[in-house]
Amino acid sequence: MQTHPGVGKLMVIGAHAGDAENMAAAVVLKHTRAGHQAVVVHLTLGAAGHPTRSPEEYALQRQQEVQEAARLMGASVICLPYRDGELPVNEEIKFEVCDLIRREKPTLILTHWKGSIHKDHIAAHAIVQDAVFYAALPGLQRELPPHRVQGICYPENWEDMEGWRADIYLDVSDVWEDYLAVLDSHELMRGGISSFRYRDYYDALGTVRGCLGGFRKAVALMAPGSWVRRVAYLPGMEPVHI
Repeated sequence: MQTHPGVGKLMVIGAHAGDAENMAAAVVLKHTRAGHQAVVVHLTLGAAGHPTRSPEEYALQRQQEVQEAARLMGASVICLPYRDGELPVNEEIKFEVCDLIRREKPTLILTHWKGSIHKDHIAAHAIVQDAVFYAALPGLQRELPPHRVQGICYPENWEDMEGWRADIYLDVSDVWEDYLAVLDSHELMRGGISSFRYRDYYDALGTVRGCLGGFRKAVALMAPGSWVRRVAYLPGMEPVHI
């Protein structure tokens, strides 16, 4: 719940543990350090991809990793019980996320863009679109009253680039080392599980987006319907003075 009239809340919804962190941890850090709140929702733990550990073993590890990442970001964390690679797109999960939105009352939601090479990312996008719609409907009777978010943004994710564009360049220079520490809290990001060099990619991407945005380090987000903007904070999430 908000504790001050100027306090906003970010909700990051990722398909797997690690997705929310790589695409949005710098955004979260920037705004929690400015006095706002954040909640990270993992639709699955992404536990099916370890080359030597069973999904059950890796799920326990990933639970620890997302808790540590949330601590580093100054965010709360919610893990839903869906299986890696099998994320459904149905009314049950859409209403589950709708109820989370009504409970957490986010100002903005960050999630996957639909143009992805990963089926779970595409599913996450579809789930969030309808959940946001349902959460705002006054006539939809649920346990909690309606809540309307101010907008949805799609952070940059290397797997979600088809049709994606950079609409917002956010200056995250002052939290960059802390962002890398969040990535390092995940074995997947440090290397050894996947051949993709996650940490190197996102560190280099921060420099590229910084060059384009006019900052030392930046992240880019897609915000449909907007002009290109270069900002210090997301709209409605400026620093809180308490």
